[in-house]
Amino acid sequence: MPKLYLSPSLQEYNPYVDGGNEEYYMNLVADAIEPYLLASGIEFDRNSPEMTLSQAIRDSNNSANDLHLAIHSNAAPEGSAGRYTGADIYYYPSSLNGKRFAEIMQKNYENIYPYPDDVDIIPTTSLAEVRRTKAPSALIEVAYHDNPEEAQWIRENINAIGRNLAQSIAQYFGVPFVEA
Repeated sequence: MPKLYLSPSLQEYNPYVDGGNEEYYMNLVADAIEPYLLASGIEFDRNSPEMTLSQAIRDSNNSANDLHLAIHSNAAPEGSAGRYTGADIYYYPSSLNGKRFAEIMQKNYENIYPYPDDVDIIPTTSLAEVRRTKAPSALIEVAYHDNPEEAQWIRENINAIGRNLAQSIAQYFGVPFVEA
């Protein structure tokens, strides 16, 4: 049975433009993913909001996972808040399976994201959750939470985002996706 580590953002300090924060909303997305994983026969472990990033990575590495998924929402650089749209999916450049998972997520996410041409995959060595995890990994920034339109889209599509990411996980593992 395939096993995933779900790692929603631990960034309680990262506020949404009109209330709430990244940790809160990304945990809702992870909550929405779980029933589909259970229905599809995919085991999983998950971080908890009390953890630090280093603790979550250590927990993932100690759990013998086959895949690590970090779930975040994005913010523009200082001075540019609210000007950006897009979803970015990061993977470690030398991880063929991380790249394959990122490509699967990109293709599927384009089906629900309002600007499908703005869903990008990006190799990176700077993000700890793709650099320091033992399992192949990807980190998705689902949209920009400092853009009012994007923040509202996230709020209105928690379940759709969760279902879409669960479909990508099932596809990566080669198991049938089962509706929850």
